Amino acid sequence: MTRVFITGTAGFIGFHLSRLLLEEGITVAGYDGMTDYYDVRLKERRHAMLRQHQGFSTTEAMLEDADALHTAVKDFRPDVIVHLAAQAGVRYSLENPRAYIDANVIGTLNVMEAAQAAGVGHLLMASTSSVYGANEDMPFDERQKTDTPLTIYAATKKANEAMGHAWAHIHGVPITMFRFFTVYGPWGRPDMALFKFTKGILEGTPIDIYNNGEMWRDFTYVTDLVRGIRGLIDAVPGAPDTAVEDDSLSPAAPFRVVNIGNSDKVRLLDFIDAIEEELGEKAIRNYMPMQLGDVPATWANASLLQNLTGYTPQTPFRDGVRQFVKWYRDYYQI
Repeated sequence: MTRVFITGTAGFIGFHLSRLLLEEGITVAGYDGMTDYYDVRLKERRHAMLRQHQGFSTTEAMLEDADALHTAVKDFRPDVIVHLAAQAGVRYSLENPRAYIDANVIGTLNVMEAAQAAGVGHLLMASTSSVYGANEDMPFDERQKTDTPLTIYAATKKANEAMGHAWAHIHGVPITMFRFFTVYGPWGRPDMALFKFTKGILEGTPIDIYNNGEMWRDFTYVTDLVRGIRGLIDAVPGAPDTAVEDDSLSPAAPFRVVNIGNSDKVRLLDFIDAIEEELGEKAIRNYMPMQLGDVPATWANASLLQNLTGYTPQTPFRDGVRQFVKWYRDYYQI
C-alpha cells in the first residue's frame, strides 16, 4: 500500500491521518469541499501544512460533485480510500438536516462508486458512536443493534453503514466502517466542546454545560484515533473464516464495523476541571438541561480494534487537554 486517497483532508481528523501517512512515506491525495461550516482559515492552514510534504496533492470540490470525485480518484489510482469528509455536528443536524442527507448519504454513495470503479483494495469510511442512539448497555459493542438513532446526523451514518454492507456484498469491495467516539486534540473543530470551553474560559464568557454536567464521554485523543485507522487500513475484511475474536465481520460480505475509542468514560465536569487547571482560570458555568438528540453517556468497547491491529488508544484525557491548550495558545497567540 503506497497510495491513499482521503476525503476531508482539510478537516480535523483527515489532517492528522494525512500527516501520519505522509510521515510514513505514503503518497496521499486529498479531497475537500472547504465548506464554511466553521472558519475556513483553519482548514486552509491545515492544508498548507500538508502541502509541505512532497507526497501530498489535493482537489477542492464537494462530495456531491460525482464527476469531480470520480475524476480525482481515477487520476490518482489509489490502493486505498479513506472517506472522512462529512457534514459533522450532532446539534447542527437539528437545524439543517438536508445538509446531512446531501453530504453524508449522496456524497458517500459517490465515494463508493468511485472506489468500485478504481478497483481499490480497501475502502474505509467514518461512522460515529451516535449510531448507538438510545442504547444503554455499555460499553458499546459493535455487534449491538443500532436501531434507535436520535438525530438525523446519526441516522445518516447508520445509513452509510447499511449502504456500505450492501455495496461490499454486491460488488465485493472490502469495506471497514469505524465508529468514532468523542475525538479531541490540537487542530480541532471550533464547534467541539473542548474548543468552545477553552475559548470561553480564556475570554471570560459563560460556557454551556448540558444535563447540568451529568454527562460521560469516551474522549479519544486524535493521535490515538488516526493510529487506530492506520492499523485498520491493513486489516482488510475477508471471508467469514478470517474472523478474529469478538469480530463484527459480516457472514454475507467483506465488511466490518470497528469502534475506535479510549475504552473509558470520563465525566464532563472532570474534563472541564482539567481545562480550568491547564488554563489557570475558572469557567463561568451555565448549567443547562439535556439538549434534544443528545445522550448522557458514551463508552466504547475497543477490544476488536486491539484484536485486529494490536493497538489500543491510551492517552489519558488530562494529557490530551494539556496538548490541546498548548496548541490553542500557540495558534491564537494567547
